[in-house]
Amino acid sequence: MNSRSRWLMISVGLGILLNPLNSSMISVAIARLQHVYSIDFTAVSWIVFSFYIASAIAQPVMGKASDLFGRRKIFLAGLVVSLVSSILAPFSPNFGWLIVFRIVQSIGTSMLIAVGTAIVRIHITEKQSDALAGLSIFLSGAAAIGPFAGGVLIQWWDWPAIFIVNTPFVVASFILAWKMIPNDEPAATVSRDMSFRKLLGVIDVPGILLFAVGLIALLVGLLAAKSSGHFSMWNIVVVLIGLVAVGIFVRHELKTVSPFIPLRTFAKYPGMTWVNIQYLLVNFLYYSLFFGIPSYLQMVRHVSEFQTGILMLTLGLSSIAASPIAGKWVGKSGPRPALIVSSLLMVVGAVWIVTWTQSSPVISVCLALAAFGFSNGLNAVGMQAALFKSSPKEIAGVASGLFNTSRYLGTILSSLLTGIIMGGAFTFTGFRLLGVFLTVIALVLVFISLRLRYSEQLDEPSTSNSNKK
Repeated sequence: MNSRSRWLMISVGLGILLNPLNSSMISVAIARLQHVYSIDFTAVSWIVFSFYIASAIAQPVMGKASDLFGRRKIFLAGLVVSLVSSILAPFSPNFGWLIVFRIVQSIGTSMLIAVGTAIVRIHITEKQSDALAGLSIFLSGAAAIGPFAGGVLIQWWDWPAIFIVNTPFVVASFILAWKMIPNDEPAATVSRDMSFRKLLGVIDVPGILLFAVGLIALLVGLLAAKSSGHFSMWNIVVVLIGLVAVGIFVRHELKTVSPFIPLRTFAKYPGMTWVNIQYLLVNFLYYSLFFGIPSYLQMVRHVSEFQTGILMLTLGLSSIAASPIAGKWVGKSGPRPALIVSSLLMVVGAVWIVTWTQSSPVISVCLALAAFGFSNGLNAVGMQAALFKSSPKEIAGVASGLFNTSRYLGTILSSLLTGIIMGGAFTFTGFRLLGVFLTVIALVLVFISLRLRYSEQLDEPSTSNSNKK
C-alpha cells in the first residue's frame, strides 16, 4: 500500500470510528443520564435504541445517496453533521432533545461508515485486505475502548464529555479527507437540470419512506415489548404495520425503475444476500456477549465496574491484534478460511461459557473473551472482503449501507434475546441458557461458512452462482 492510499485509509478510519465509539461509550453513561433527567431505566434505554434504529435506516439511505451524488461529498457532509450534533447534545434542555441530537449524530456517523468502506473499495485497488485490516482496527478499537473511555471521561468531567470528545476526530478526518479523497462525479442518472420531481424518483423517496416506516414499526414494536416484558395489543398492531410496510416496500422496489435497494440485483448476486445474513448472525452473537458478559461479571460475580472494564479490554485488544493477521490471511487465501476459523472459535467460546460456574477463575473468562475477540477480528476483515467479492461496484454504497444495517439488526436482536431470556433480572441460570442459544447460532455460522463460495469476479453475475453451492 503506497503512502497516499495509507493516508486515505487513515482519513476514512478517523471518520468511521465515530459510529462504534458513540454506540459503545453511551453504555456507561446510562445511570448518570437517568439521574440527571430523573427518568426510569426503560425511558433512558432509548438513548441506546434510538441510535441503533437510526443507524439501521440511515446507512443504506446514505449509501444510495453516495452512489448517486458522490462519495466524497457525502463523507464530508457526514463529518459536519456529526460535529454539529456532538456540540449541541450537551446543551439539551431535556431528555427528548438529547434523543433528537443523538439521532442526528447517528445519521451523521452513518453517512461516514456507509460511504467510508465504499471509498476504500473504489480508490484503494492494491492490497485491499490490508486496507480492510486497517479499517477493522479503527472500528474494533473504537468499540473496544468505548466503555472504558466513556467511564474515564464521565469520572473526570461529566456525561457531556462523551459528546465533546468527538471533535478532534472529526476535525482531523475532515482535513485529511478534504485533501486525500478524490473528487467523484455524480451518477449519470443525476443531472443539474433535472426537475425536482424526477430527482425524487431517482432517489426513490417512496421506497426510502416505506423502508423507514417498516423498519421503525417492527423495531419499536419489538423493543417496546421488551421494555414492558410482554406483548400488548399495541405492540402487535405496530409490528403488523411494520410487516405490511415491508411487504409494500418489496413490491415497490421490484417495480420501480430506480430502486432504493436493488432487490433484483440481490437475486443476481445471492452471495451478497448470504453475506448480509452471516453478518447479522455474527453481530447477534457478538453483541449478546458484549453486553451479557459485563452483566454476568457485575451481577453474578459482583466484580466492580472498573475491573469489568479492564477485563472487557481483553475482548477489544484480541480483536485489534487479530485484524492485521486477518488482513494478510484474507489477502493470500480469500475470506473463506478466516471465516471458517472465526466460526469455530465462536463455537468454542460459546460452549466454554456454558461450562462456567458462579466461581469460575478469572483466567477462564479472559480466555473466552480472547477467543471471541480474535474471532471478531477475523470477521471484521473477512466479512468486508466477502462483501467486496460478492457485490458489484456500481452499488458499492448501498451494499455497504445494507451490510452495516445487518450489523445493527443483529445488535438489536441480541438485546431482544437477552431481554426475553433474563426477564426482569439478570441471573446465572439465564446467562447459561444464553450461552446455549449462542452455541446454536455459532454452529449455524460454521455451516454457512463451510457452504459458501465467494465470487472472485465482482462484475459478472454468472460467477456468483457458485455461492449457492
